[in-house]
Amino acid sequence: MTGQAQRDEPDARRARSAIPPSTGSQNEQTPKPRRNRVAQPKATDQIQYANLKELFLDPRNPRLRQSADGVYLSQEALNDRMKDWSLEVLARSFLENGFWPHEAVLCAIEEIDGGDGLVVIEGNRRVAALKQLKKTYDGEESAPKWRELIKDVNKPVQLFEKIPYILLSERGEADAFLGFRHVTGIKEWESAENARFIAKLIDENGMNYREVMRKIGSKSPTVEQNYIAHCLLMQMEEVEDIDVEKAQERFFVLSRSMRSENVRRFLGIEEKFGIAPTEVMPLVRAGKIKQLQEYALWFIGSREKRPVLNDSRDLDRLCIALGSDNALEYMRSVSRPHIDRAFVIAGGERDETLELLVDAAHSLEQALSTIHLYKDDQSIVKASIRIISGAELLQKNLEPK
Repeated sequence: MTGQAQRDEPDARRARSAIPPSTGSQNEQTPKPRRNRVAQPKATDQIQYANLKELFLDPRNPRLRQSADGVYLSQEALNDRMKDWSLEVLARSFLENGFWPHEAVLCAIEEIDGGDGLVVIEGNRRVAALKQLKKTYDGEESAPKWRELIKDVNKPVQLFEKIPYILLSERGEADAFLGFRHVTGIKEWESAENARFIAKLIDENGMNYREVMRKIGSKSPTVEQNYIAHCLLMQMEEVEDIDVEKAQERFFVLSRSMRSENVRRFLGIEEKFGIAPTEVMPLVRAGKIKQLQEYALWFIGSREKRPVLNDSRDLDRLCIALGSDNALEYMRSVSRPHIDRAFVIAGGERDETLELLVDAAHSLEQALSTIHLYKDDQSIVKASIRIISGAELLQKNLEPK
């Protein structure tokens, strides 16, 4: 194994991990007679090789949204879900360059689909691209973009028979690597995926916020904010009249809004901050479910209605509106409330004006201490004339009518 690969190796924790098979719909894993699929290779930091059919996509992948009841997707459903992950880009690279050993995937032997298998803990997108590419060569994929991809390209048999991987003792060994690579590193996941990974470290591994912070190299308040936003999303799944798919798509709005004191008070979750994560759930109490539904409608929208927050740059404005009884009355009483109107009603425009004037006054006072040194500088003279004109208009506007 190369020096770089050794440096990238995650800290080891020697424990056994298992994925319980689920039952239910055809997209869920169904129990089968237990059997061993792999020859139980030993965990090692050395690169090993496996046939593509020996590698299983990870149902617990943080990039995949799971339901609140913890049901995992089957391998077929995972393949379908990952088709939207721009797999053809990776497939094209594999056809041109092969699968480089230094990009070896990380695996752990876990119970999956009725037997022990090599579950890909890191590198699921790469393996999914290979599986989709092989399906295309085998005639099981008819999409034009995939058919065009393999046109006039002979089937690279070795690409599917010799995939480099490193075997972990258990999936927890990869936590630090995943955190640094995808949460704070060069290949960051989307905000919802980051939050799911953080929730996994807390809920499954029993970590607190500070331990997660040290594990993934993030700040403790950010970890707390992401975890609470994830809990909010999970609770939304249990509440009627909330479009959870839209909430998933706009998770960054949920996460960023958790910084606002007005949002915390509106949802009644102020006391959920600054405590141990084990005490967070249930997040929104029963008496505040109506407010949770309103929050979802205004911040996220529904299938029938657009959100009040159409542009994420206006998030702070909507948070200010939530702190005003008059603004809340306005948003509740009209069929299509507008963010700017709610902001003005909440007095936000007055606060913005005051902030601008105070900043301008401080800047002018600072400039006056040195302006005498640059009397002949034409740029400074022009800027000063603008300030004088502005001051005259300001005085005129403030005069009693």
